[in-house]
Amino acid sequence: MNNPSTVSMPGVSRREYFGYFSYGFGQCFSYGLLGSFILFFYTDILGISALAASTIFLIARVWDAVNDPMVAGFMDTRRTKTGKFKGYLKFAPLFVVISTILCFFKPDLAMQWKVLYAAITYILWGTVYTVSDIPFWSISAVISDDPQNRTNLVTAANLGVFAGIGIVGSLVPLLVGLFGKGDLANGYFMAVVVIMLIGYGFMMFGHSTIKERVEPSQGEKIAMKDVFKNLLVNKHLFKMLAIFFLNLFMNIVNGIILYFFIYNMKNEGLMSVYGLMGTAAALGFFLIPALTKRFQKKKILTGIILADIVVRVAFFVMGYENVGVLLVMLMLTQLFHASLGPVMSSMIAETIEYSEVKTGKRCEAITFSGQTFMGKLSAAIAGSLTGLILIAIGYVPEAPVQSETTLNGLFLVISLLPIAGGLIRLAILKFYTYDEKAYRADLRILEERRARLASATQ
Repeated sequence: MNNPSTVSMPGVSRREYFGYFSYGFGQCFSYGLLGSFILFFYTDILGISALAASTIFLIARVWDAVNDPMVAGFMDTRRTKTGKFKGYLKFAPLFVVISTILCFFKPDLAMQWKVLYAAITYILWGTVYTVSDIPFWSISAVISDDPQNRTNLVTAANLGVFAGIGIVGSLVPLLVGLFGKGDLANGYFMAVVVIMLIGYGFMMFGHSTIKERVEPSQGEKIAMKDVFKNLLVNKHLFKMLAIFFLNLFMNIVNGIILYFFIYNMKNEGLMSVYGLMGTAAALGFFLIPALTKRFQKKKILTGIILADIVVRVAFFVMGYENVGVLLVMLMLTQLFHASLGPVMSSMIAETIEYSEVKTGKRCEAITFSGQTFMGKLSAAIAGSLTGLILIAIGYVPEAPVQSETTLNGLFLVISLLPIAGGLIRLAILKFYTYDEKAYRADLRILEERRARLASATQ
């Protein structure tokens, strides 16, 4: 049954879907640069120690725990002239570009000042990125309240995210070689400048196409205390954020797999193939809208997780002696991992209406700030655990060969470890009760409230 509010609401055009994709695509040029290359830049170009870099990352995550909900709370209690979130998407891109470029600049300073420069610019980048990322995801909930439109929107967004991160991995080595000519510092700086200027164009195009349509049930101003009350009553959101955080296990795989290619496969070049496979896996997103028309999202999520578990067991049993089989298995696991993204984001978005019904306040930003923070936290913890895992399996840095125990451990991690995350996700989903029927019931309640409010003001 259709919700009355979605019957009269104008549809989302293809241009708008492409614009939403474009913003995520351009924004994730920045995320891809910092996620894939900043550690190498710090240790091998800026010259600071890995310990100093790890400390910077830890401090940044502690700051995120404070900053992300505060930024979200600010956004939920105010509106810009062009809507609740669109205004932020106009000015944030410029600051994302500037802060990203600053992170890859090598100052001619003493070592302690280089460490301080790296810390300030990295934390600044994380703060600015939050101001862009939270409204980017939150605006999907005010573009449309139709569940299928929202699924299509977050699918477009996730496709942009994966494509943006993937293309950066391919462009950076080429541009560094083109601009550097033996000077890595200049090569990286110029590569980042070019990439981020292109990203800025995509982000600004995205901003120009997006339209906000969903208004809150009540017209009064939302206070900061209302935002956090809205968050605390949203029990379904916390379950989905726990499921989202479990990307941790795939993040560990992505941190370990280069070692697997170097020592188990003796072919470092397979890393480039793996990166291209990750980008190609995003094509699986196009299946999600069709699936959500036929099946509940919870069932889709469960099916993808179960399929991933089965493939991983088969992967472990078959081993990695056959390169063709190895690549097929890695492609399948990347496809399943990528396909989880739009489903999880769509389910997170649906919890906004649940908390609005409970509190009478609509707070999209605080909801999606949880996704932003969990993504950062998952990546940070995965980075730390990757180092501990390497120690546990007896990895010897810079050794020409590794022991049989280490080689077996590397394969165990990339094949079986994510099953643990899948099983935990299935356990959480067993207790997840907010389905499409409950969501549509909440939509009807909110539409009735808006109708009564409109009648009272006439």
